[in-house]
Amino acid sequence: MLAFLLAPENIVFLSAILLMLLIGLVQAAGLGGDADLDIDMDGDLLGWLGFGHLPLLMLLTLFLALFGIIGLVGQQAALDLAGGLLRPLVAVPLAAAAALPATGLAARLLAPLLPRDETSAVSLDALVGSFARIVTGRARQGSPARARVEDHHGQAHYVMVEPDAPTASFEEGETVLLVRREDLIFRAIARGDHYLPSL
Repeated sequence: MLAFLLAPENIVFLSAILLMLLIGLVQAAGLGGDADLDIDMDGDLLGWLGFGHLPLLMLLTLFLALFGIIGLVGQQAALDLAGGLLRPLVAVPLAAAAALPATGLAARLLAPLLPRDETSAVSLDALVGSFARIVTGRARQGSPARARVEDHHGQAHYVMVEPDAPTASFEEGETVLLVRREDLIFRAIARGDHYLPSL
């Protein structure tokens, strides 16, 4: 078996499997980046090949595994039927041609089983129009206070807030409306409930 795997005709397929294992080890160790292709290509050739269904690195790993396995199985079949191994110039293109559609099929089968990465990250500008509560300090123009605001995902953000009006000020616990942003400072107007008596 070792002589079969190390035969010169099979080095390309064995190398593909070893590269696939190396990528898996790097990913398991947390050293690999998230090479993700987040585009919809269902209707074209790339979609047929599996792009858009899985992250790009996972798709590459899947292709390497299938290419190596198909190549070795094909060489074993050639050895059993013809008594010899196919030359790499013949075996490699045949294995690649078979591995491409197999990768696309495997990607479509695996995609529903894998969790989808969703981001809850929002830009600072998306917080404009939200209500924030002053949590630390007294806000005056030129002297911002720290406020807590939630985005539409429910994620809390802590921002620096100053009144939009020159003479206004906000106290701790007061709820304000963020109306615009200037660099890292949000301008806000009072909502008015801070001065209402508690029920």
